[in-house]
This record gives sequence, structure tokens and C-alpha cells, in this order.
Amino acid sequence: MLRPVFRSFLPVSSRTLLPKVTALLAAGWLLAACSPTYDWRTIMNNDNGYTVDLPAKPTTDQREINIGGTPMNMSMQIAEADHAVFAVGTVMLPSDDPQVQRTALDYLRSGLAHNLGSEPDSHVAEIPLAAGGQVQGMEMTFSGQAGPKHETRIMHARLVAKGRHVYQAAVIASKEPPAEQIEQFFGSFKLY
Repeated sequence: MLRPVFRSFLPVSSRTLLPKVTALLAAGWLLAACSPTYDWRTIMNNDNGYTVDLPAKPTTDQREINIGGTPMNMSMQIAEADHAVFAVGTVMLPSDDPQVQRTALDYLRSGLAHNLGSEPDSHVAEIPLAAGGQVQGMEMTFSGQAGPKHETRIMHARLVAKGRHVYQAAVIASKEPPAEQIEQFFGSFKLY
């Protein structure tokens, strides 16, 4: 039943963007309105190489996306709590070539910006590794209008590449979630 929420985090072609995002966000927000408050649990995703704390039992989904003319699989884990959606998306790349990583990161960043109709406030962020150390990623905050009623949405996202994976961790809500909940989510996101 949460499949529509998954698609709202994925970039789609500009011709089909508005109707899909509108319907999907509306469905996601109706479901989020019934979700419990934060019930944090640690999720270890060994297949995609990360661990993260999510505020509710996650659902999963997967779809094929086209990045730079190459079909790639993107899988998502999604949890909803207190009118906010928390998600981690993973794109499996055909290689760990830095240019392929950059192309995928650019695709995800521009898709998120397009979905909310705004450019992000972004800066470099260090993403922790479960074994210690860090890799460089990007942290972004978006605010824009979405859905049929052009309602305000706020999104916090981190994008990072490691090996043959590109990750998109995001929190989207109609109003700013509590800072400690955002920190719990992003602070727990670690790559293998």
C-alpha cells in the first residue's frame, strides 16, 4: 500500500512528473497521517551495504530507472512517522567508475530538485562508514510546492557514492520535522 510513496522520491521524466508526483505525494500523506509517532529501529541492509535507523517498520520497493541511457535498478526502504517519510534509496551501478558515480549522483540531485520545483541549499557532508572513517557526500535541503494543491514540502537529503552503489537518504514532510528526529536518521546512516 505504500508503493506510491516510493515513487515520489524517484526522479521521473519531466513530461510525466507533475501528475505522478501529485497523486503519489497525496497518497503518501494520507498514509502518513495515520502513522504512529517515532518508533526507531536499526535496519541492516546487507544487500545494499548500509545500516540506518528508521522510525517505523519499513516497506521496500524496487524499480528500474534510466541514468545517462543506461538502465539501472533502484531499491528503496521507506518508513513513515509523525507526518514525515524517511527513505533510503540505493542505485546499483554497472561499475565503480567515478564518472558513472557522478552521473548517477547528478541524476538523483536534479530529480529531487525538479520534484519540488526548487534548487537545494547544499553543502559537502561526511557520510560515516560502519567500519570507521568517512566518505564524502552531499547534504541538501529543499523546500517547494508539490501535489495537486501545491502544498509546501520540506526535504532533507544526503547523496553519496561508494563502490558500485549510489545512495539517497531523504526525509520529506509538510512541515519541518523535529531536529532530533532528522539527526537520528542521518546520524545512523552508515555504509559498509
